[in-house]
Amino acid sequence: MAGFIFTGENDADIMHNSATINLNVLDACHKRNIRRVFYSSSACAYPAYNQQDPANPKCSEDSAYPAAPDSEYGWEKLFSERLYLAYRRNHGLKTHVARYHNIFGPHGAWTGGREKAPAAICRKVALARSGDTIDIWGDGQQTRSFLYVDECLEGTIRLLRSDFTGPVNIGSEEMVTINQLVDMIAEIAGKQIEKQHIDGPQGVRGRNSDNRLIRVSMAAGIRVYPARS
Repeated sequence: MAGFIFTGENDADIMHNSATINLNVLDACHKRNIRRVFYSSSACAYPAYNQQDPANPKCSEDSAYPAAPDSEYGWEKLFSERLYLAYRRNHGLKTHVARYHNIFGPHGAWTGGREKAPAAICRKVALARSGDTIDIWGDGQQTRSFLYVDECLEGTIRLLRSDFTGPVNIGSEEMVTINQLVDMIAEIAGKQIEKQHIDGPQGVRGRNSDNRLIRVSMAAGIRVYPARS
């Protein structure tokens, strides 16, 4: 996905298509009196200047401003967050906003340039033989956290069943380097895989979900109901 978002070649399509979708969805919901709407924002909305240290990124919800995302994708996400919250204030829609952190799962893209890092690395390891070398963009020390899609759905449903508006992070706090991710996947596959670090789009140096806000909110008595009953 970094190859699609961070090269700059697709900026116009990313901003135009995403903004158009959200403008039309909210207009249709308002006109048809649909009262509850969820918006999936992204951790890409966070400022690049807070994510330069791979070991200590800052991604608390209140750190989104002053805004300085590292991509046009992130800027569009911030715009749409404000759009959904404005419809809540002005038109009474019960909007909920979550910032997703690297969601992955079995039905995600795995080729074509839009796949997330877990899928891309799984594909490379699957195609390699034990002892082969695979290409990794950058030095592999950039950090991320990854959340399985089932857990993402659990968090999303809990948010929708709560009184909490957001934006709120939905992600894992288990941060790993890309090199560690390669080693984990290779071990699961039972292969010895070497890494060749090459130039390529990497995004920020460090990113991790900060889940303190939802914990504080639950402790303060905001109703967050279990997604499964």
